Amino acid sequence: MIKLLVLDVDGVLTDGGIIYDENGFETKRFDVKDGLGIKLAQNSGVEVAVISGRKSKVTEIRCRELGIRRCFTGVKNKSECFEALEKEMGITAAETAFIGDDINDLALLRKAGFSATTSDSFDYIKSQVHYVTVRTGGHGAVREFIEKILEKNGVWENILNSFL
Repeated sequence: MIKLLVLDVDGVLTDGGIIYDENGFETKRFDVKDGLGIKLAQNSGVEVAVISGRKSKVTEIRCRELGIRRCFTGVKNKSECFEALEKEMGITAAETAFIGDDINDLALLRKAGFSATTSDSFDYIKSQVHYVTVRTGGHGAVREFIEKILEKNGVWENILNSFL
């Protein structure tokens, strides 16, 4: 049973692009399908957290909007942050899921009980995970992975039926 889903941001929740306006303000594009998936996970009892190497106010705003209380940006050592989350929640690596897309995510991809990467990540990343999404980062990959988690947890059919 997956109890904690940890998300990377750039290249996973977004397409990896970072846009700056002429004043230096950052914008990112997030997919609403991923947002709904996050809410479905939360509502089914899966805690969702974000661990990103980049400090980003935009990411923090999106996390607040989605009710993600554990939002860590500007993280230098993702493994330490991940292990602290497991300890705080009293769970094991087998009860965690992680989706990342690049070399700085390798340690977490190997530690998580259920790991995924996006279809547009590098082959050497794809070879390290349990699941490779059909969708690309920022375009529903997180939602797709969440549906797999909810299937694994045995609640996906009930969630689907609740919308009928």
